[in-house]
Amino acid sequence: MVQNPSRRNFIGTSALAGSALVPGKKQISGGLPVAQSDRAYWLSVLNRLADPVLGALANRKLRATMPVEAPNGNAAERRQYTHLEAFGRLLAGIAPWLESAGQSGPEGEVGRRYSELARESMRSAVDSSSPDYMNFATGQQPLVDAAFLALAVLRAPMQLWEKLDAGTKTKLVEALRSSRIIRPAFNNWLLFSAMLEAFFCFAGEPWDPMRVDYAIRQHEEWYKGDGTYGDGPQFHWDYYNSFVIHPFLLEVLSAVSRKSNAWQSFEPAILARAQRYAAIQERMIAPDGTYPAIGRSLTYRLGAFHLLSAMALRKRLPESLQPEQVRCALTAVMRRMIEAPGTFDSHGWLQVGFCGHQPSLAENYISTGSLYLCSLGLLPLGLPATDSFWSAPPQPWTSQKIWSGQNVPIDHAL
Repeated sequence: MVQNPSRRNFIGTSALAGSALVPGKKQISGGLPVAQSDRAYWLSVLNRLADPVLGALANRKLRATMPVEAPNGNAAERRQYTHLEAFGRLLAGIAPWLESAGQSGPEGEVGRRYSELARESMRSAVDSSSPDYMNFATGQQPLVDAAFLALAVLRAPMQLWEKLDAGTKTKLVEALRSSRIIRPAFNNWLLFSAMLEAFFCFAGEPWDPMRVDYAIRQHEEWYKGDGTYGDGPQFHWDYYNSFVIHPFLLEVLSAVSRKSNAWQSFEPAILARAQRYAAIQERMIAPDGTYPAIGRSLTYRLGAFHLLSAMALRKRLPESLQPEQVRCALTAVMRRMIEAPGTFDSHGWLQVGFCGHQPSLAENYISTGSLYLCSLGLLPLGLPATDSFWSAPPQPWTSQKIWSGQNVPIDHAL
């Protein structure tokens, strides 16, 4: 077990802002440069999100220390699910960075320490003797966050699977398998069931291709055009195409295609649609870094750009977008949200809101753990610092170009 880390500063905002690499800056041992680079800022955000959750869970104190804010008066009910929500969603967002933890230098050192914390947290979450043993099978919600935890493993197979001890691997498989008893709703939830099967396929466990096939074929039926799926039979003006649908379709197909080519014919269209939706998402980011507050689950904040971030990570952005303009757009959004007063409480935990603390925006399924879906906006940290996403000079994003009077190409539907 990890020995008594400070929840607020285990790796430490100060460590991530430290400066062995920048002349003339105050040096903090083991830290990263104090620089106004986007990557340094993103890493500081990752630190703020991850430290409270992983620092507590690795020491088996998550239930004891994490507040459960549930603005609809159902905190007792949400306590059954909120801890798995926090853990699964956080890991799904930071997993690509954890997987790149073999890199050298201060960032690599910090990444390896976080990877150790993540594995210790996994042991805590699936050990039935742990006070933080998590609920994977009671109620409906665990299906969602078991799937996010499975997604995290698929995104960091070395750090979150190969380096796990055999006992924890067995317990994780058992925990995720127990979620199979939960019947998914007839909407994006079909992809949560499919993600579990994708994990079992990856792990060499018996898996059910029918659940994968059903989810993929139903979403083919629910496709509405121009890169957009219905969330079930109906179209919804919200961000579920990005929260879940496009990224899960891509990840499920990537995982199962290693064992079967049964869905190969679906891949070109699914990728083309995802690229179109990514282009739409980038255009929705206004010149000042705001975006439309439309639909449910707005308190997932940066998670609204899960798909755009995933396409950057995969290096499959549409040709109309340069990686560096996407970086700048996402950084602008991140700063607007993370720095809004009230985003975090006095102990560093996320509070309910879209831009600050706004409890009235919470649906009845929202509690503190739910909010960590915002980490899905951090996926490009899995790209090396030398990648053009990070290293290329800043560029204006599409809305900045248009609203400043630049002559830009017209937009086309798919």
